[in-house]
Parts: sequence; C-alpha cells; structure tokens
Amino acid sequence: MKKVLFLMMAMCAMVAAEAKPTVKSISSPDGTLKVTVTIDQDIRWSVEADGKTVLNPSQIAMQIGENETWGVAPRLKKAVAGKIDEVIPAPLYKKAQVDDKCSTLTLTFKGDYAIEFRAYDEAAAYRFISTRKGAYTVKNEISEYAFAGEPTVFCSYTRSNANKEFSEQYFNSFETPYVIEPMTKMGQKRLMFLPVLVDMGDRKVCITETDLTSYPGMYLYNSNNDNTLESHYAPVPDKIKQGGHNMLQGLVESRKPYIAEVEGERSFPWRICIVANNDAELLDDDMVFRLSHENVIGDTSWIKPGKVAWEWWNDWGLRGVDFQPGVNNRTYEYYIDFAAANGIEYVILDEGWNVNRKADLMQVIPEIDIKHLCNYAKDRGVGIVLWGGYWAVDRDMENVFKHYSELGVKGFKIDFMDRDDQKMVEFYERAAALGAKYHLMCDFHGAYKPCGLSRKYPNVVNYEGVNGLEQMKWSRFSDFDQVTYDTQIPFIRMVAGPMDYTQGAMLNGTKSSYRVSNSDPMSQGTRCHQLAMYVVFEAPFNMLCDSPSNYEQEPECTQFIASIPTVWDQTKALDGKVGEYAVIARRSGDDWYVGGLNNWNQRQVEIDLSFLPEGQYELVNMVDGYRANVIARDFRIVKQSVDSSKKVKVTMAQGGGFAMKLIKK
Repeated sequence: MKKVLFLMMAMCAMVAAEAKPTVKSISSPDGTLKVTVTIDQDIRWSVEADGKTVLNPSQIAMQIGENETWGVAPRLKKAVAGKIDEVIPAPLYKKAQVDDKCSTLTLTFKGDYAIEFRAYDEAAAYRFISTRKGAYTVKNEISEYAFAGEPTVFCSYTRSNANKEFSEQYFNSFETPYVIEPMTKMGQKRLMFLPVLVDMGDRKVCITETDLTSYPGMYLYNSNNDNTLESHYAPVPDKIKQGGHNMLQGLVESRKPYIAEVEGERSFPWRICIVANNDAELLDDDMVFRLSHENVIGDTSWIKPGKVAWEWWNDWGLRGVDFQPGVNNRTYEYYIDFAAANGIEYVILDEGWNVNRKADLMQVIPEIDIKHLCNYAKDRGVGIVLWGGYWAVDRDMENVFKHYSELGVKGFKIDFMDRDDQKMVEFYERAAALGAKYHLMCDFHGAYKPCGLSRKYPNVVNYEGVNGLEQMKWSRFSDFDQVTYDTQIPFIRMVAGPMDYTQGAMLNGTKSSYRVSNSDPMSQGTRCHQLAMYVVFEAPFNMLCDSPSNYEQEPECTQFIASIPTVWDQTKALDGKVGEYAVIARRSGDDWYVGGLNNWNQRQVEIDLSFLPEGQYELVNMVDGYRANVIARDFRIVKQSVDSSKKVKVTMAQGGGFAMKLIKK
C-alpha cells in the first residue's frame, strides 16, 4: 500500500522492530461492534460487527511540518477508556433530540497529540487531537479504509473525466451522480467526495466525516486497484483570483505544499464508518449530528425553517398576468402573494436582482426595490431570502449582512463556492457566524456535503452538494437517470445531512414523455414521486421549484406540500434498498407523515402502522394514479381511518412514490 510522504518517517520506526505491538479495544454499548487499535511501527484501527471483520487494520497518521509524523513510531503515554450516555437537544433537526451513547478510548502519545476513538452500536469513529502550542502546518493526513472480500462501491467522482490530475479535480460542485463499481476496478487517479458507500454483501459501510473546522474536506481514492481506499486533501490555496460564473467564484492559481495551517490546541475532523446490517438503517442515521460541535449561538428561537417559493427553476414562469414576468418588483409581489395564500413561509430572489458581473451585492438593478419587497412580504407574513455568489458575499460580508438584515431580509442562499480546501471551509464558518450575528439563515448552494456546521450554527439550514432537480432543465434521460439517483441519495448523501434538492415539479414525465426545457421544465418520474420528496428528503429550508401558475392549477398538491413540516420531532426509517426504493416516517406534534420513493420498477409496499401511538388517525394518502405509468402527473387521493393495528398497502408506479399524512383525531 502506498504511503505518500510517510516512507521516510516509517524508516525511523525500524529501531522498535523487536517490541511487541500494543493492542487496545472497545466495544459498543450493545456489544455488537468492536474497535481495535494496534500500536506498533504505526497505528492501525480495525472494526468488527457481530464478530465479523468489517474494516481490516487500516493506517491512520498525520504529518506535521516536514520532519514529524503523528502515528509513525508512536510512543503511547496513556490510554483512557470511558463511556458516553446523554441526550442532545436538536431543535432544528429531523428529530427533537438525539441519543448519544457509546464507548470511548483516548490514546495520548508523546509529541503533543492524542487520538480519540468511539464505538457506537451502528458506527465507529476516530479523530486526532492536538495539544501543541503555537503555529504549525499539517503536511498530510493518512486515513485508510481496508476491506475484505470483493466489495462494491457507490461513489461520486469529482469529475466524469478519469484523466485529470488531482490538482484539476479540487474545483468541483460536489453534485455528480453515483458510479457503482467493484472496488478493485476503480480509477486510480479519480477522487471521490464523501459520503462513500461500500457494499460488502451482507452489510454496507458508509464513510463520511464531521466537525470539519478550518481544515480541508477529505476525498478518497484507490491507488492500487486493491481493496483499500485512501484519503486525499486539497492543499491550502496560495493565490486565488476572481473568475468563473459571472465573476463570482474564486479560482485557485497556486497552492502551498501542505493541507492546513494550524494555530494552537485543537481537535481535527471525525472519520466515521457507519455499519448498516440493512439498507433502511442508513435512512435515519445521526452520526454526523452526534459528533458535530455543540451549538455556539445559543438562542435559536429566531430561526424559522420552512418552505420557499423559488423562481429560477421555472424561469420566472408566470402565465396570464398583466405585467411582464421577470426580475422585477411586480413578479416578486406575485410570488409573495402566492406564498401568503398557501402558507409558504419564504420567497427567494435568486440570481439577477443585483447588477450582473459586478460581484457587489450593494448594487441592485433598478427594477428591484429590496426594502419595498421586504415590507410587502412582511405585511403578508412572508420572509424574503436573497441569493448571492460566493465572491460577492465574501468581499464585503459584514456590510452586506448588516445592511440587508436591517432591511428585513431573513437569509442568504450563497452559491458557487465549489471547493472544500481549508480557506473555503473557513468561509462557511465565517458566513454562518456573521449570519447568526445578524439573524440571517444560510443556505449553502454550490457546496460540499454537510459536515456538522448545522449543529454548531443552527442558522445553517441547508446545503446543496446533491445532483438536484435543477439538472432536469438541461439533462436528457440518456445523460442522467434522475429517478434512480433519487432512490440512492437517501442512503448515501442524506447520511451527511440536509439536501437542497429543490423539488416540487408539477410537470412530470415517464421515460418516454420526459423532455428537456429551460423555461418550461419537468421532472422525471411521477407527481407523487415529487410529493414524496417533501417527506423523504431532509431539508429544513425546502424549495417549491415550480411556477405559481402551475401550482395554482394543482391546488390539492400545492396544499398538501404546504402542509408538510420541514423539521421534525421524530424520524423512523421503515423500509428500503439503495437504488430501488425508500420509505420513511416522520412525526410533527401528534401527526405523522410517511413518504415513499420508487425507481423505475413498479412495486407494492406494505406500511406497518405499528409505530403510531394509541388512537385513531385520519389517513390522507397521495398515491400514483392508475395511469401514472403512462401519464406521470396522474395521482389519486385515498382517505381512510386507521390505527396502529393497521397495515396499508401502496402501489408505487414506475418512477413513482407516495406521500401519506396521518392526522391524530
């Protein structure tokens, strides 16, 4: 196995060749998962589940500067085992609270560092901790994942082109579709971004990270076409120039010869292996939240998650109005009136409201009056959110946030970051902190996956990092199968956290009827496939992508979408198989919602309602119509009285789904 930058340091360990390895281990609270750490010439960890090896001994190390490596020739000073058993409040999450119960092992080594391991019933994790004073650099970090057998990998490569150097792959939007291939057949020079799902046959392992603070995001790759994935990181940018889309991106011209610049004591990101005995367990995993930094902003009562009427996807597509639709006050007044009439909490002004190519959010086009629109929306119980490109936000962030907060703006959708090196990760936290200072929510678009920032700064209400519905404006079916992707992401990308997928299309297509249009776009799959996303997908800040004109023609669907909460008191995974279907239940107050997403194979699922508390419930089920396999927008509304003893059978069409509301009587 290749050990980049560590060969020289490993030679120093030969003097200890005669010493016996030191082995430490911990088991999860229920005893099913075991983490073993072997300290010898280097440090390796392994994971067992139910007595079977999940992760073979895999090296972990961190190179500090040019001449020191934590984890090579290690000298253990102290080992402390412990337990955690507590409950974490989660006011803006998919459940009201999260149980945090695990076994811990902290190994302290000579050289100002320690490594903390945790064993949960469903996952294992570790992180480096530094007690060093002063400034230093991290040259590189090794995090290996060595598997047994012949595993298959579900991964998103940074680029579809396999012939790019690593340096050409750091700039990416983190939204490529999944490639499914044997681990031993993977491209040797292709970086994949997290989460990555490894299928071992009898169980699956999801690899991701959290508590990413002032440190680059981790990529994985396979250097030798073997059964080991290795880590890689974008080096610290040296020179960055303005450029890219409408001069709103930061283009890195050169990088420094290390991945992070560090000051003083700190912990580093958690490396997580989630072990699922069945696919459905991945639909409701809390590891990223558990291991994130606790809330630092205190009071969250001012943060109001909700749904958002969005104009960009439908190309400001109003019909039958007595004005010219576009980026102007009259159009946004119409969107605000639509939102107010349907109980939709927000309207977003996406790209176009500020002067193009100036990267200056204080320059507003003459057709838009932000103060007027904020007042107009406030009078109708609606909030305004503004879109802003990364460069424009970063160049004058304090002034921009202060100014628009004072005008009444409730948040910013920040776009086109498209990197996850240390400097960009620091931008996310700076935006989150300043947003909290001025009571602004942050929705990160053109973004890497969530890494725990939403717990630390709960005003961070969503992330993109997903190949969402916007792709349907330009992707032919032969280029991208969105329906299959929709049944993959709940088990992989959503493990990391919320997804700004931007669903809600009222024009829906089968494999044969789907077509591409910029101004009159449609989705792949059925109407109920779209409705189900509002339950299945985690998204505290959730878009309605289609035109008010289309929603007004579909009042039953519109009212149903508007009634669905965006944060929850309880979540329960019911059934699913990655790439085939997903069924999940969520509770808000006394009412429950159940959503199901299907791939292109028609199937029937049975929903066991035994999770319901005692009592009678009125069931309202939006299900695929009898002609949905041919006319994808066809749906039916099924109503009945049920209780926890009932089982409800639902047929999902090809590319179909269902969305069920259970109202406590």
